[in-house]
This record gives sequence, C-alpha cells and structure tokens, in this order.
Amino acid sequence: MDQGEACVVMVTAPNKEEAERLAVATLEARLAACVQIQAITSHYWWDGKITSDAEQLLLFKTLPTKFAALRDLITSLHSYDTPEIIQLPVTAGAEKYLGWIRRETGA
Repeated sequence: MDQGEACVVMVTAPNKEEAERLAVATLEARLAACVQIQAITSHYWWDGKITSDAEQLLLFKTLPTKFAALRDLITSLHSYDTPEIIQLPVTAGAEKYLGWIRRETGA
C-alpha cells in the first residue's frame, strides 16, 4: 500500500452504546477494518458559549475511498445534529498493517 492510501476517521458520540452501535454498523458494512473507542471529555463552543461533555471518541481505520460511504452511514445513524466526522490521512505505517486495512475493507 502506498503512503496516503489509508486514513483515520475521528468521530465523537454521546455515550458508549451509540459508539458501539456506530462501530458495529460500519464494520459490518466493511467501511472500516478497525474501530477504537475511548472515553473522553470534550470542551467546545456551542450556541455561543463554551460547553463540556463526556463523550466517546471513535477512531475508524479505513481507506480514503471508503470515506464518503462511512460518513454517510455515520450521519444517518448518529444522534447529533452536527456530528464530528474528520478524516485524517495516514502518511506512513507498517506495510503489513496497512495491507490488513485494505483486505478488511474489501479494497
């Protein structure tokens, strides 16, 4: 796999149940090879004021070619009006791991 062919997509969810539902749905659709979930606290601007909330951070390991479908599925299932869905490029990695991402996403 050449550099830049993999990406990580960051998504936040309000609770563990929703995070797990998003992870399973995207894995079943083969839009990600792996999803990691971690509890976090987010501080952010919303409706003109600074807010903080406990959230779950999901890290999807996937391919850029899967991003649009992944984004659309997450958006359709997410409870937030404005879910965080951010694609980050992977510029380098272990070749064996990057190949595994490609195989598991059906690329």
